[in-house]
Amino acid sequence: MPDFVKTEGWLDFCENPAKPSFQLPPGAVDAHCHIFGPGDVFPYAPERKYTPCDAGKQRLYQLRDFLGFDKNVIVQATCHGADNSAMADAVRSANGKAKGIATVRANVTDGQLEELNDAGVKGVRFNFVKRLVDAAPKDELLSIAKRIAKFGWHIVIYFEAADIDDMAPFIRELPTVVVVDHMGRPDVTKPADGPEFGKFIKLMDDNKNVWVKTTGAERLTVTGPAALDGERRPYRDVVPFARLLIERFPDRVLWGTDWPHPNLTDHMPDDGLLVDLIPQIAVTPELQRKLLVDNPMRLYWE
Repeated sequence: MPDFVKTEGWLDFCENPAKPSFQLPPGAVDAHCHIFGPGDVFPYAPERKYTPCDAGKQRLYQLRDFLGFDKNVIVQATCHGADNSAMADAVRSANGKAKGIATVRANVTDGQLEELNDAGVKGVRFNFVKRLVDAAPKDELLSIAKRIAKFGWHIVIYFEAADIDDMAPFIRELPTVVVVDHMGRPDVTKPADGPEFGKFIKLMDDNKNVWVKTTGAERLTVTGPAALDGERRPYRDVVPFARLLIERFPDRVLWGTDWPHPNLTDHMPDDGLLVDLIPQIAVTPELQRKLLVDNPMRLYWE
């Protein structure tokens, strides 16, 4: 695949999102988003499994302001591998309004970790989704986790629901706060109060250091982005899962747009409509404030 030729079938982000009807609380944080390149400035990794469209820091911060967020947490994109240059540059450029999540390898030096910490990085991501990355051995990842714990960083972890039995013992070994991406990718055709999602609930019940991002509605949905009965109620099949987590674990939940929505091929979400999903999953002002302000500020800025 030639450098910087976008993967065939891979959708670009929504250029003109709707203005949300829901007014975000002051200080709201988009706690899960990415940037891509631009590739001529921050080249994509040779080992990447996809090539995205360019979606740099200026586009992200324009979206932040348009939607009404105050801050961002920028998660290193797999297309950049372990070269965190683009992410770190975006965090440094945000005037205190962004933090970062890095990807590092076992050979990362202490000096490199110090540089990332100085830039505003607050954690590292371990990705176990096979179609996106070739995951490092768990013993290497555990060694990384022990090294970054001294900075007060946490681990962001991404895995498929089918792998939860294998992941749970590893998660219990991690010496930091652990934040699970996209609700552990549940099968939303099954009941939120059923035994499959019950495994994830038990993981959080048993491990008080485990947090969760109630994100990824556009990835998990089967019903899709269509409105219901003419109302702006997309992704309704995902709502019960996110609502259950927010109500059961109100002090350990986060939310983010996931912009620019990597690896989507069936539809590209309107980020304004994603924001309008928030009051359906966090149904009171108190829960909304915890989800969008209190929790991310405690984890990333304190």
